[in-house]
Amino acid sequence: MPPSLMSRETAEVPEVLARQRATLAPSLARLGAELRERAPRLVVTIARGSSDHAALYLKHLVERGLGLPCVSIGPSLASVYHARLRLPGAVAVAISQSGRSPDLLALQDAAREGGALCVALVNDEASPLAAAADLVLPLCAGPERAVAATKSMIAALAAGAALVAAWAGDAALDAALAALPDRLALADGTVSETDTGFLAASGSLFVLGRGAGLGIAAEAALKLKETCAIHAEAFSSAEVLHGPPALLAEGFPVLGFLPQDAARAGFIETLARLRAMGARTLCYDQLQADGPAGGDPPAGGGRTLLVPATAPLLAPIAMIHGFYLLAEATARRRGRDPDNPPHLSKVTRTT
Repeated sequence: MPPSLMSRETAEVPEVLARQRATLAPSLARLGAELRERAPRLVVTIARGSSDHAALYLKHLVERGLGLPCVSIGPSLASVYHARLRLPGAVAVAISQSGRSPDLLALQDAAREGGALCVALVNDEASPLAAAADLVLPLCAGPERAVAATKSMIAALAAGAALVAAWAGDAALDAALAALPDRLALADGTVSETDTGFLAASGSLFVLGRGAGLGIAAEAALKLKETCAIHAEAFSSAEVLHGPPALLAEGFPVLGFLPQDAARAGFIETLARLRAMGARTLCYDQLQADGPAGGDPPAGGGRTLLVPATAPLLAPIAMIHGFYLLAEATARRRGRDPDNPPHLSKVTRTT
């Protein structure tokens, strides 16, 4: 069977991130200095779908690294309800692969009229969203043909992290971003039948993340619906015990993305509690120096998939990179075409 577009585009990610870094370095240095001088007190994000999951990742980085509130604004406030926004001194970050959805354009215009500085993280530099922005950070993913966004999504995650690193003057995060293409290139790209079987037999499952990993949990849940026709619902590990366990039956599957920071212990404790209720768990974790080769359980249960080690804040990028290959293989195992999900198209033009 020939490789799918989804798998080929996922394999391009290290090259995409290296190209993005080379392209953005000069403009990011200037933008970081400008943002420190402006000293904004609020960041708002403008996005839909996978791009909104990248915005959720950006939210964590902004709030944790810069101490600023970061909120997602519903595009329909501008496109449907024509609300007037008051955003003096704010930064509005629009994230989009195509840059052509009418509702995103309407909200970016409303944010500018409300006084915000508009920054666009967009793959299509010739798009209306890019043309209307005050500053453009191209994602540099190149053409993406598969309906399921992979390389453009990861490019948006990395661009958001690079924006925060430049703004905060975070040399350690910047150095980790410089090394990220080589780290991701270490992934062997293999997917086991055991792991595709875990997902392929599932009619429904929970996907857990927390902190920097919450956005990729939402993204993984979307991709399971989109490519595999599996109903998946994303939760923070801090929220999943508030009601959802009522759905658990013996063998209920739970997919997790393990935090690499202070949230890790609580996350593992939640996994253990879910397993005690009958859940089966499959988790992504980061390979540590001199660590195990793979398949070892976190805190005594379930199965673990290990990705190349990077900085804790960038670990979610390595995890979703690995997950995309798992989703693609699972879709094929379920007899589906991961490149052409029914009823979907590459560009969604929402009003």
